[in-house]
Amino acid sequence: MPTEPALADHVVLDFSTVGPAARCARILADYGADVVKLGPVPREGKQPIEPPFFTYGAQRGMQRVRLDLKTDAGRATFLRMAAAADVVLESFRPGVVDRLGVGYEDVRAVNERIVYCSTSGYGQDGPRAGWAGHDLDYLAVAGFLACSGPRFDGGPPLPGATIADAAGGGMHAAIAILAALVRRHARSEGAYLDVAVADGVLSLMALAVDEYLATGVEPGPGHDILTGRYACYECYEAADGRWLAVAAIEPAFFANLCRALGLEQWIPHQNDDGRQDELRAAFRAAFSTRDRDAWVADLSGADTCVAPVQTIAEVAADAQFDGRGAFVTAEHPTHGTLRQVGPVLAGGRREAVGTLPDPDRTDTDTVLARLGFSGDEVERLRAEGAVA
Repeated sequence: MPTEPALADHVVLDFSTVGPAARCARILADYGADVVKLGPVPREGKQPIEPPFFTYGAQRGMQRVRLDLKTDAGRATFLRMAAAADVVLESFRPGVVDRLGVGYEDVRAVNERIVYCSTSGYGQDGPRAGWAGHDLDYLAVAGFLACSGPRFDGGPPLPGATIADAAGGGMHAAIAILAALVRRHARSEGAYLDVAVADGVLSLMALAVDEYLATGVEPGPGHDILTGRYACYECYEAADGRWLAVAAIEPAFFANLCRALGLEQWIPHQNDDGRQDELRAAFRAAFSTRDRDAWVADLSGADTCVAPVQTIAEVAADAQFDGRGAFVTAEHPTHGTLRQVGPVLAGGRREAVGTLPDPDRTDTDTVLARLGFSGDEVERLRAEGAVA
């Protein structure tokens, strides 16, 4: 394990509160970046929207500054911060940062090496650029929902996780930022990154879209082995009402599974389209004879590609994740000791967190002092309502 985090000494100014950009900021912080969350100054009768205290790692390892970007002093303070930053991350509607005077060109004028990342649902241009949207919308337009198994009424299902926000947006933005930082270190060039969540989902759907573009055949539910065409890639209910995920794609794994279930006669029919209903019925009948964990004990380590469908409570108690240090313990100022998902991505520092930041406090004095603001300057800015 390196003695210093990969992004140590990299300063990220983050305007986001929720969604893809907030997930990106979480990733960057987990790799050691100094993330400063920038929020609006509270106004009477209008409190800033804040996510639940436990989300996005409860802002572990981050600092917070509040600015009023609609004032000249607030804008000037941000630009002074940006002059010493490495990354700016924003998720306003397209065009808003330029109207506020804090867009890429404004920042580039004071810091040519800045990596400026704008995240939005559909991108900064194009026919949908002005559309409002959320995770489900981006999964819809990029084909993910249409390729997912239908619900009981034939309609597309609601996914169990915000895949577009997390992967199509958050990871997409993090990858783009990291690539831009590598280029900047090599060439001393900054970058503007237009991260569209829908584009990220399109990237996730490339196998299906490329198949259609190459062959003219349109994928959908039940089209191929990964979308429910064959019984070897399916979920089955056990005797106790819990479920097992079966993904025995390779013939050798499928044969191992059939033998373990006493269904050797089905080994030659793995990809026999005319026998899939019978094969599914045989699997259902077999799996219904024992509890889920009994099957897991026998099958999961026997090269059958079988795993338990775990609830969130089971995930939190999972020995594999826990043994790899996926969960960390931290102390929240108002909610006490918390256990939370730690920096689980490869290269993150899986270690105790300590004390989480108080969501009711800011680090404005500390952050601005580090940038050379005097105490008198900060007090004047606070008195003017430019910072809080």
